[in-house]
Amino acid sequence: MTTDDLLELLRRHLPEIRASLTAAQFSGFQDSVLRLRAAGDDARAVRGAVRQVRLALLPLPRETELRRKLDQFRSGGAAPSAVLPDTDRLAELIRLLDSVDWPTLDPESAEIARSVRQRLLTAPARGPEQLTGPAAEDPAGAGLIRLSDPERGDRYPDFQFDPDTGEPRPVVQRINRMLLSDQDPWGAADWWLGGNTWLRDAPAALVGRVPDARLTEAAAALIGDGGW
Repeated sequence: MTTDDLLELLRRHLPEIRASLTAAQFSGFQDSVLRLRAAGDDARAVRGAVRQVRLALLPLPRETELRRKLDQFRSGGAAPSAVLPDTDRLAELIRLLDSVDWPTLDPESAEIARSVRQRLLTAPARGPEQLTGPAAEDPAGAGLIRLSDPERGDRYPDFQFDPDTGEPRPVVQRINRMLLSDQDPWGAADWWLGGNTWLRDAPAALVGRVPDARLTEAAAALIGDGGW
């Protein structure tokens, strides 16, 4: 499947995408498409932008045809001619995205979002005063998930740190960057702290108990990182 095939898939399923994502999620999807335009004719940047598009659509229901096709999307060692998008096709998708009139987030969706965040904030975490070294100076640059608690301020889930040294775990840093945790910390935290059918447990509970490569493979399977 080429990038143009992906753009056509998104165009045809735009009403479904609109109906399935919250306003905030849809905004993130729009931003990822704009990043694709900003990538221009840089094949490597285009690959990264396509990866972000697919990450933005992970909230789509897994049982839908669109989600299945997105999960199967691969480019592998595709030539740049298959990677670079047709500018007119991309411009048309952006025009359609700009024309979408999004309603205010409905109360039920807002309550679900609040419930998820509250669940994630109950996990053991530390405050910024407990960070050390480079992580204390630049947590985002260190690849750490930062969750904002209305009462306690910034919180950094404990599973990210080695219990003996207090330093960030390299495998967690690597996977956080794969999951774009700097842009969607709640989504990344939900992956780590939620049940995972591929691993048969919450990934956070398996750090240090299973090979790092297995955790990385599970994250790659989630985003379908097959060369993009």
